[in-house]
Amino acid sequence: MRHRRVALLAASASAVVALASPATAAPADKEQVLSSWTQTSAASQNAWLAARENQSAWSAYAFDWSTDYCTTSPDNPFGFPFKTACARHDFGYRNYKAAGTFDTNKSRVDDAFYADLKRACSGYSGATKTSCNSTAWTYYQAVKIFGSSSAVDGAKTA
Repeated sequence: MRHRRVALLAASASAVVALASPATAAPADKEQVLSSWTQTSAASQNAWLAARENQSAWSAYAFDWSTDYCTTSPDNPFGFPFKTACARHDFGYRNYKAAGTFDTNKSRVDDAFYADLKRACSGYSGATKTSCNSTAWTYYQAVKIFGSSSAVDGAKTA
């Protein structure tokens, strides 16, 4: 009977310790991974796209993958495919806001957004490419101006 009480007390103490233990922290390289996925290069965009397709492999990092794409702007203005660029931009904004480092990373995330938009335009030629690049510039200017910490609370402009 005594052994049973000791075992019961030990099990109860373990349960209390388990409940009182802090939540598992994100991997130590979370900031580096986030940074690597929010650069202007095509390689950065491709790495983010691959991770987005396999989010469960990154679950320990607790990234916010949610998106409203281009918010209140069209996702594919004039037929130009900007939706994925907007999703990666959301990813950068939301995760840097959650990390408390939005202000120091906003400019780079906006620049990566513009690079993604220009890549979306790269398959066009002539007047269509010019129109796409002009639309990309407009979207970029909108996030530079309106995508501020005070204007962005879980969402963003464009």
